[in-house]
Amino acid sequence: MNLVTPEIGLIFWTTLVFLILLFLLNKFAWKPILGAVKGREEAIDKALSAAEEAKEEIKKLEAKNQDLLAEARKERDELLNAARDTRDKIVSEAKETAKKESEKIISSAKAAIANDRKNAIAQMKEEIASLSVELAEKILKEQLKDDTKQKELVSKYVREINLN
Repeated sequence: MNLVTPEIGLIFWTTLVFLILLFLLNKFAWKPILGAVKGREEAIDKALSAAEEAKEEIKKLEAKNQDLLAEARKERDELLNAARDTRDKIVSEAKETAKKESEKIISSAKAAIANDRKNAIAQMKEEIASLSVELAEKILKEQLKDDTKQKELVSKYVREINLN
């Protein structure tokens, strides 16, 4: 039963060793351990505050990013509208130009057709006159082969001249 009821010597030496151990721990171990714990606590606090700052910075950047996206969309829409307006203007100008050109071509074609028609009519008149002269010449040659017929025709024309 020595273990249950220790003697005074054992208590003394146990207390002395405990106090020496406590002194040594206090002098050499606890200060560095508490310093390390305090340093770790400060590092964690700094990391948490840095994380909060980063979170706030991310929120600011997201808001700025949204503003930039909205502005970019607005500029894109403006550019697209300007491009559409320009396209419509170019198309309408091209249509007007094409219409004017087609009107010029049609009027020049009508003028050319009218000139060709006049030329064709004049050419037909010339050919008809030429054919008429040839036909009259052939008819007169046929009728005037005979000398008596020639004399009768000359005297007929002479009488008509005198009468007029």
